[in-house]
Amino acid sequence: MLATLSGCGFQLRGDYQLPPNLDSMALHSKVSKELASQMEQRLVHSGINVVESGNSYQLALLSDKLERRTLSLFESGQVAEYELLYQVNYQLLKDDQVLVERTAEVARDYQDDPNFALAKTREREMLVNEMRAEASRIILQQIVSELSQ
Repeated sequence: MLATLSGCGFQLRGDYQLPPNLDSMALHSKVSKELASQMEQRLVHSGINVVESGNSYQLALLSDKLERRTLSLFESGQVAEYELLYQVNYQLLKDDQVLVERTAEVARDYQDDPNFALAKTREREMLVNEMRAEASRIILQQIVSELSQ
């Protein structure tokens, strides 16, 4: 069974086979502290040393944006459900040359209830933090995929 799983390329989720030259990376961020922190944790957890600068790869988090779109309304006309869309623009550089320039997107549905405004605000904050973590996972996955080619 082990030979079958390894032969088909099966990997545990969140486990990356890093290219040999991706042992360290500098992280530059123009986005929220929360996303930068999530991205740094993701890199360290994956075995990539986060350095200040040098001859290593450089990951530049250029911008992040959270949008909210109305999906449905209550009979009273109040919003019942939103779609939250989180986008992060980033670049991967090596020797001041752009290797990868992409956008990572994460979408989630969020049900609102004006009768429980405080609880729903806290729920939305937790959902946005989860979306940041997912965006950092997607960014690392895209980088590893691009450098493995």
